[in-house]
Amino acid sequence: MARIPFPPRIVVVANLGPRPCWRSSAAGAATARRGAANPGPVLRVLPGVKHFDHNAHYHPLLLDQVPPGARTALDVGCGNGEFARKLAARGLAVTAVDRAVEVSAPGVDFRRADVLVDDLGGPYDFVSCIAALHHMPFTTAVGRLRDLVAPGGVLAVLGLAKEKTPWDWVVSAASLPPNLVMRLVRDDPVDSAPVRDWSMSVDEVKAGAERLIPGARVRRHLYWRYSLVWSAPA
Repeated sequence: MARIPFPPRIVVVANLGPRPCWRSSAAGAATARRGAANPGPVLRVLPGVKHFDHNAHYHPLLLDQVPPGARTALDVGCGNGEFARKLAARGLAVTAVDRAVEVSAPGVDFRRADVLVDDLGGPYDFVSCIAALHHMPFTTAVGRLRDLVAPGGVLAVLGLAKEKTPWDWVVSAASLPPNLVMRLVRDDPVDSAPVRDWSMSVDEVKAGAERLIPGARVRRHLYWRYSLVWSAPA
C-alpha cells in the first residue's frame, strides 16, 4: 500500500458521535476555518480526501438493490442529490424530491415536494429514502412509499436507529472505533440539512415493516443505521 505523507495541519472540530449526514463537500473548508478560529478539541485531517458520510457509506449497498431492468427511480429526501446522481449514472430516469431541494444535475428531475401530500407520479421501479424516514410518521410514510413502488419494483430505505436494547448499545459501541478512525483521516463537513432526532429502534422498525410491507428485510448496520429493503409483488 502506498504511504500517504501527512500534509500541513488543518483543524476541524471533532465530532465522534452519531448524527445525520446530509452534507455538501464544499462545507469542509468552512468547518476547517471555524476550527482554526475556535481553539478546542481538534483533529488533523487529510485535505483533499473525500469526507466521511455515514449515509454515503451505504450508497453501494442501496445501489445493489436496484432491480434488473429498472428504468425509473424516485429518491425521497434527496438532500444534496448525491445518491440521485448515482442512480442517474446507471441510466435510470430519476425523480428526486425534498422539501428544501436546491440542486440540479443532468438526468435528474429535482422537485421541491412533500412525499406525503404531493403528487409524485409513478409508480417507480426503484424507490429510495435515505436518512429521511425519521422526519415523517413511520406508518404513513412507509405506506406512501410502498404505494409508489411499481409491481416487481424495490423499496430501499436507509434509516437511523435508536438504541433501546442491550444489543442496540453493543452495536453502537462497536461503531465508535471505526467512526473515530474515519474522522481522523477524512474531512467532516457541517450538516447542510435540518437535523431531527430519531426515535425508533431497529426492532420497532422490523415490527412496523412486517405489518405494512410483509417480506421486507431489515438489517442493522454500524454508524447508527439500518436498511429496509422490500420487493413489491410482480
